Amino acid sequence: MTIKVIRGNPTPEELAAALAVVRARAAAAAAAPSDTPPTRTAWSDPSRIARHRLPQPGQSAWTRTYWPS
Repeated sequence: MTIKVIRGNPTPEELAAALAVVRARAAAAAAAPSDTPPTRTAWSDPSRIARHRLPQPGQSAWTRTYWPS
C-alpha cells in the first residue's frame, strides 16, 4: 500500500497517526463478517424520494398525453 501526501507537510507523528487510523479501519473491514448483507440507511432508501403517491389518471387522461409537434 502506498500513501502519498498531496498537500501540506505533515510531521512524522501526524503521518504515523493517519496511517494508524487507515490500518485500523482496513483491519476492522477485513475482520467483519462478509456473509451479512449491508444495512440500508434512510439515505439510500428509494421510498424517501416518492413519499406521496401520484394522483391516478381520470377519464380524460388520454387527452393530456397528446403533445402537438
